[in-house]
Amino acid sequence: MSQQPLYPSNQNTDQKPKQPNLQSHHVGQTQLPKRNLLLRIALYIKKFFHLLIVLFNGFYLIFSKKLYKNPNDPNNTRYVQYFCRQLGEVFNVKVQVHGEIARQPALWVSNHISWLDVAVLGSGARVFFLAKAEVASWPIIGKLARWGGTLFIRRGSGDSALIKEQITEFLKQDTPVLFFPEATTTDGTRVKKVHGKLLASAIEAQKPVQICLIAYVNQQGQLDNIIPFIGNQGFVQNLTQVLQMPVVTAHLVALPSIDSRVHTVESLTALVQQEMQQGLEKLHQQLLR
Repeated sequence: MSQQPLYPSNQNTDQKPKQPNLQSHHVGQTQLPKRNLLLRIALYIKKFFHLLIVLFNGFYLIFSKKLYKNPNDPNNTRYVQYFCRQLGEVFNVKVQVHGEIARQPALWVSNHISWLDVAVLGSGARVFFLAKAEVASWPIIGKLARWGGTLFIRRGSGDSALIKEQITEFLKQDTPVLFFPEATTTDGTRVKKVHGKLLASAIEAQKPVQICLIAYVNQQGQLDNIIPFIGNQGFVQNLTQVLQMPVVTAHLVALPSIDSRVHTVESLTALVQQEMQQGLEKLHQQLLR
């Protein structure tokens, strides 16, 4: 694993951000192994029991380390990281971190490709994630998420203002929080429009913004086409394909942090858009064949 940062810092607010380059790298056609119905069922059963073991280990960590007493203690993120690494193995994803991932309290942002992004980011970065408040009441998963430090946000009228206030409070308590500013998933070739309202939380809390970027690369050295959860694809359809696919490497890199104190919401949004797009293009250039 490389220990050198890939990209230099670029926080010159006088420069106008470049428009995203929409020319995408070739997305490979990951081939699923040929299995008959019985073999697929056997695979799903095997994966189901693997997932149960991972969930059991998650609860074991929570109770053995007494994480439930103070689930949002930033020190607990090491256990979230361990759990996420195990979760990635269930879904045939190997995480490779490039350079060093900072551990400072910050507002973290990332490009968004799949529901697997949470496991990938949690494997490499020590952060807490946001989830809608309803998740807390889900059987098993809700308890695991709550005691594992997931930050639940209430939704209602004026969603963005309310969520911004909640994130600001988390950051003021030195709790590292991650969200996806594109507010939707992509095929991984580019960064869509960054919605910057929630970036105001970093400015108000006087905390840096930390960008992380993900690229899912198949065994042919091309961007994987199975993991992206896009279009009209249903979750079950995507899940069954992910469970069948050969191992895919999720490459994760953190860019130099951005000092939010010298920015307005508008300038910070523009810089995050520029840094994410340029950083993703550089990551692709380094990885793809």
